[in-house]
Amino acid sequence: MFIGNSLNECVFNRLEMKNIDKNLLPWFEDIIDENNCKIERKEWKSKYNSYVVYDYEPFCTDGFEINLLITAKDCAHLNFVKYLYDEKVSTIEYLNNCVMI
Repeated sequence: MFIGNSLNECVFNRLEMKNIDKNLLPWFEDIIDENNCKIERKEWKSKYNSYVVYDYEPFCTDGFEINLLITAKDCAHLNFVKYLYDEKVSTIEYLNNCVMI
């Protein structure tokens, strides 16, 4: 989901990604930084109670989904970051399916 807003005549684009895999989070944060993007908000939201939302990593992360709000000046950077994440997830799923056979 892309949302644009203007701030001091500079247009920033936003990408909200939900339910990020916690094992891929360090890699994904590096990819975001390398592609001229910035994490505006990182939150851990409970899967069982929607009112429980932390802006820091809880003691036990089981039962939480990780949501990120990513911003960039260029929409192409956000598209590329999302593409890299989706490709990584699909590659991992493919390899897991190969192991199961």
